[in-house]
Amino acid sequence: GLDSTYNAIRLAAALSKRDGVEVTAFLMGDGVTAAMAGQKTPDGYYKLDRMLSPIPRNGGQILTCGTCMDARGITDEMLIENAHRSTMEKLADLTITADKVLVF
Repeated sequence: GLDSTYNAIRLAAALSKRDGVEVTAFLMGDGVTAAMAGQKTPDGYYKLDRMLSPIPRNGGQILTCGTCMDARGITDEMLIENAHRSTMEKLADLTITADKVLVF
């Protein structure tokens, strides 16, 4: 399939390590599954939950679309530490105040 989620997480993690850069990753659609804890992937596949860890470690935040979570049967308890259910209103607020917005 597509590498969009994988590449978006790679970029967000790299940006979060830069001085003076504050990253908020807002996961939507199937992207919310990247924030599920305890992923068991086949050999050779990336563990997206682990790839997200630099973001909060460097002061950023990981937010997930609550509606997208509900549509996929994902509960708050299934999320990795430092990932939080959020709303479209929060995304709208973040978009208005952001210096830059990247969409994958």
